[in-house]
Amino acid sequence: MKDKNTIIGVVILAILFFVFFWYTNKQQQAYLTHQKHIQDSLRIDSINKITPEQRAALKLDSLRADSIGKTNSAGNFAKAASIPEQLVTVENDVLKAVFTTKGGAIKYVELKQYNSQTGGKVVLGESDKDGISYAINTGANKSASTTEMDFVAEKPVTNADGSQTVQFKLIDSAGAGIIHQYTIKKGSYLIDWNISLAGAQNLITNNTLNFHFVSQLMQVEKSADYERRMSNVCFSEGNDFDYISSKTEHKFEKPVQWVSAAQQFFNVALIAKDNFKGGEVHWARSTDTTQVIGLVDATLQMQVPASANINIPMQLYFGPNDYKALQNAAPEMDGIVNLGRDFYAFVRPINKYIIMPVFNFFAGFISVYGWVIALLTIFIRLITSPLVYKSYKSGARMKLLRPELDELRKKFGKDQQGFAMEQMKLFREAGANPLGGCLPLLLQIPIFFALYSFFNSNISLRGQPFLWSDDLSTYDILVQFGSKIFIIGDHISLFALLAVATSFLISIYNMNMTPQDPNNPMLKYMPYVYPIFMLLFFNSLPAALTWYYTVSNLITLGIQFVIQNYILDHDKILADMHERRKAPKKVKQKSKWQEQYEKMLEAQKKVQQMKDQQKNKK
Repeated sequence: MKDKNTIIGVVILAILFFVFFWYTNKQQQAYLTHQKHIQDSLRIDSINKITPEQRAALKLDSLRADSIGKTNSAGNFAKAASIPEQLVTVENDVLKAVFTTKGGAIKYVELKQYNSQTGGKVVLGESDKDGISYAINTGANKSASTTEMDFVAEKPVTNADGSQTVQFKLIDSAGAGIIHQYTIKKGSYLIDWNISLAGAQNLITNNTLNFHFVSQLMQVEKSADYERRMSNVCFSEGNDFDYISSKTEHKFEKPVQWVSAAQQFFNVALIAKDNFKGGEVHWARSTDTTQVIGLVDATLQMQVPASANINIPMQLYFGPNDYKALQNAAPEMDGIVNLGRDFYAFVRPINKYIIMPVFNFFAGFISVYGWVIALLTIFIRLITSPLVYKSYKSGARMKLLRPELDELRKKFGKDQQGFAMEQMKLFREAGANPLGGCLPLLLQIPIFFALYSFFNSNISLRGQPFLWSDDLSTYDILVQFGSKIFIIGDHISLFALLAVATSFLISIYNMNMTPQDPNNPMLKYMPYVYPIFMLLFFNSLPAALTWYYTVSNLITLGIQFVIQNYILDHDKILADMHERRKAPKKVKQKSKWQEQYEKMLEAQKKVQQMKDQQKNKK
């Protein structure tokens, strides 16, 4: 009994201690919160009481402290740590590059031929986080990033070939230092970047340069959400194209040729002529509602020769995801244009060798891209017509069999196995294939995936108006909602409605042509349910794709109508079918599939008969 009381006492004591510490901790947290609130209030009050003169003095002290810290880290380049920032602009016919003396780097690039959906021209690399830099030794036990150093700019020089060159120098008192030379050629989005190191043995450690490439992608398209889904990090590792989209990081295990921060239609890329030996890249897709699409942060190591004077050839790409431009920029860089990847990689050859050449051919003499898409659709239907004609013809014959199938249903009643056997026999006699209508649908799947990739990545469609759409590369808007509605979004697309409406007509037409199973009444609702799901998916797709689908559906309806009313001779088909029945039966070897199917039906029939016998006995 004593032991029992002791145990109870220990448990009660433990509970009391737990309650005491919990309550004390809660009170302490409340006290700290209250004190923080008081301190914040005092701080805000003190800030409000500061005069403009005092605020200016505080700012000056802060800048002075930053300057002192910057000067200390600058070491032998201390004189270059307090030069005011200067901007230098160099441009050609397609871009305007603005350079800064801080880091001797590009501050931002404006693309002259492309407008941003958010206003003005498309500008790349303009955020405070953007930049390409590397670390150098500035003295004994001192190092600094080039972004912390103030270079001296020289005036741009126009070369004999029309290209322009600008240089930025960072030289110490002993003559050692860095020269950044940038060359911009006519009509090119590539910027040649040559790094010259004098006294490299003192500037870098272990003959290794550590580059830091940061690019914050900003919205330039109509829908930030859709642009986020289309954005990713692309790179060439071991001379093979690769990318990350859903992953957040990638460690390079092979030499790296280039790394790109790729948006839907534009990208910023760092290209190493002599390769990076390794590194890693981090990708953070934005999840908020701002205009930030995502952030690419890459650290890349480059092994350089053990020499006092070193030249490092690099290139930068600020421009559109244009297939030809990227193809000429660097090996495998055309992979940034998503013509089919991963699960959809099988459609890339279709896009590369069929869709793209045909599209470009029509675009060569037709300026309205909507009609180019219509001609592309007709071309696709023409080359696939031999494959689907027989299917359409077989499907049209199915309609002729409805009266006889209805008679068979009455004859066999609940005997589904017997009905199925006679139905197959009837189909063979009429030359109809109940699965024939599936071929056009199956053929549409790879074509749809190919065009989905093609229209989402084809920058030539960007900004191209057609009918009521002002941009074929994104969705058109019939109705704009004040806020987003679950799944459907913040708008209704008219092209999407047309694609859904024509698909609905095809479903109704096929349902009227194909004999329906009365034992499965849910099938009659499918033409009404399918368009609803289709609208949810199509509503945010590019107008180019929904326009293609609409034209394709109209062609399908036209083909089916012509075959049914002008090509097929119904009376002749029925007469031929009756003649086959009257003719002596020829022994025809059945296919393995037919044999297995008939065996399955016979087995089901026997099982059903056994069940019926057991019911009768009861």
